[in-house]
Amino acid sequence: MTLVSIAVCVRNGVDWIDGCLESLVNQTHSPIEIILVDDGSTDGSKEKSESWAAHELVRVITQPALGLSAGRMAALEVSKGEWFAITDIDTMPESDWIQRMLESSISRESEEVVAVTGRTVFARSDDVISTIRSIEIESKYRSRPRITKLANGPCSMFKRESLEKIGGFNPDWYHAEDMEVSLKLVEAGGIIVYTNTAVVNHVPETGLKRFLHKRRRDARAHVRIHRRYKGVKHDFIGSSWAVLWMLPMVMLGLVSIGLFVNNLSQDGTWEAASFYDSISTEFLLIGILPLFWLISFVKSDLPKANPKALIVLLSWSFYLWQGITMGYMDALLRRNGH
Repeated sequence: MTLVSIAVCVRNGVDWIDGCLESLVNQTHSPIEIILVDDGSTDGSKEKSESWAAHELVRVITQPALGLSAGRMAALEVSKGEWFAITDIDTMPESDWIQRMLESSISRESEEVVAVTGRTVFARSDDVISTIRSIEIESKYRSRPRITKLANGPCSMFKRESLEKIGGFNPDWYHAEDMEVSLKLVEAGGIIVYTNTAVVNHVPETGLKRFLHKRRRDARAHVRIHRRYKGVKHDFIGSSWAVLWMLPMVMLGLVSIGLFVNNLSQDGTWEAASFYDSISTEFLLIGILPLFWLISFVKSDLPKANPKALIVLLSWSFYLWQGITMGYMDALLRRNGH
């Protein structure tokens, strides 16, 4: 049977350790080894992790706060499996997670499968943040092709030999490390396969400040990805593109309305006869883009009736553009952009 190594890193996630580890030790596939890396925790996670060291399937590593990539690299260096799986501490993989990924790892004709990625399901609580995040992730998986370019961090498995050939996980990548290692594998000629049968359950993502900070961080990291891998086309976008363009489209819409009102009242009258004359070329050109965006937004699964949700979405759009701006500033200043 194929030995699979499973790496999971934790930094200040003491409340999630037991749930994640219970789901991993109860995988239907055997043999497995679980490598739990504590990344400089200060909330009791280190002690909780060490309590799992007595389990026959679990090995615990401790390190300073070096980041997720460094933690996964430390796990890779001591692992023994033919395949190397990764997940996050705030997840609970289904019991057949490893089994389903192994079933999908068989290469078809002329393929060299070097990684398999599954589906992450974000749970919902009673707040608008977890609902928005869950909807966004669902939309990304809905039309995802079998051959993909991203092995998602919470739910993926790599062929150990292929991973070692590209140097493993780069500790310089604090964020978007899963995208960076995926693109290196694809650059080397490998195939990444997506299967919707390998499922990992993620705890609800809550808290507006934390949510917006992570989206800004991700946008900043995506700019770094595009700087390193020119012309890369993503197949894991979903409804987030509609959120990205929300702020500029709202601003354009307000400008077009302002032009319309200005033209309508230019002669000091508000007669109906002057209505058609007020629809100027400028109004049509500026207003048509927000109109197309609005149609796409209405067709999306994103919440629209809840005023609080709309404020969150608009804030999200602002933070995305802020992250993109920071990413290009990183490029100008020649810095990594953590």
